[in-house]
Amino acid sequence: MTPDDAKKILTGPIPTLRTPFTRDGEVDEESLRRMIDFDIEAGAQVIVLTAGDSHYIALGDEEIASVTRTVIAHVAGRVPVVTADRYYHTRQAVRFARECRELGSDLHMVLPPDWGKSTTPASLAAHYAAVAKEIPVMLVTNLFVPRGPAFGMAAVEAALEASEGVVAIKDDMGGLFAQEMTARFSDRCAIWAGGLKQNHMLMAPFGAHGYLSTFLTFQPEVSDRYWQAWQAGRITEAAEVIETIDIPFFNLVMSSPGGFDAAMHGVMELKGLSGRWRPQPYHTLTDGEMEALAEGLKKIGV
Repeated sequence: MTPDDAKKILTGPIPTLRTPFTRDGEVDEESLRRMIDFDIEAGAQVIVLTAGDSHYIALGDEEIASVTRTVIAHVAGRVPVVTADRYYHTRQAVRFARECRELGSDLHMVLPPDWGKSTTPASLAAHYAAVAKEIPVMLVTNLFVPRGPAFGMAAVEAALEASEGVVAIKDDMGGLFAQEMTARFSDRCAIWAGGLKQNHMLMAPFGAHGYLSTFLTFQPEVSDRYWQAWQAGRITEAAEVIETIDIPFFNLVMSSPGGFDAAMHGVMELKGLSGRWRPQPYHTLTDGEMEALAEGLKKIGV
């Protein structure tokens, strides 16, 4: 996959898979397949796994591999698939990247470890380059949040210099860092905003291609309305979607017991796509909290 290929599939609203679980904390593969079908039918150009939304922080290596196999097999070539790792050392990351390529992954999101600020831009660049020998790589700037913008910018530049196989960046830092990074590097790779239409609106004038869309996974008419307005240059209309839908929605789910992800699993249950359950010790919404969530969504028209 070339940078131009990556830009094509990472343009517009992009869904990520929020791994569903059964009541006893096992991965719910039936619901996972149902969510994939919903996203593709909603117009997704790519299916994306991430360390965060896909719950890799709370899964073992074999569970991560199993989710990866299930997703690639069920997508079955209908759209490209972005696989992901989490906190793997370089040898482990290379092995898993090879497995993902052999399974049929098109692009691989890499999240190296950085405990105790143990990496440097040069060591990270070597890590990305090693993985890129197996499969095209997407780096994610979430890794750089604790290290600050200067470190993040240096790491991105070093990675792009180290390997032509680094073809995409998912931004999680936002703000001025995201704008400068996009302005400097969007000609060299695909760059997309990690969550919130506001982040896309801030980055798009500098060359960002798409954004992580929460709404595409359960109410795609909202993401469609925003994207169509943005493409047509109706900026005021696009901003109205943010003001009247996004802001009240995210205020609601971010204040939910157990945080945003607990609420999103609740939303998936209300939509009929999966259950609300999350593995312990994560909090799963109670019946009363689900009722409050449903009422809150009704009030804002979601």
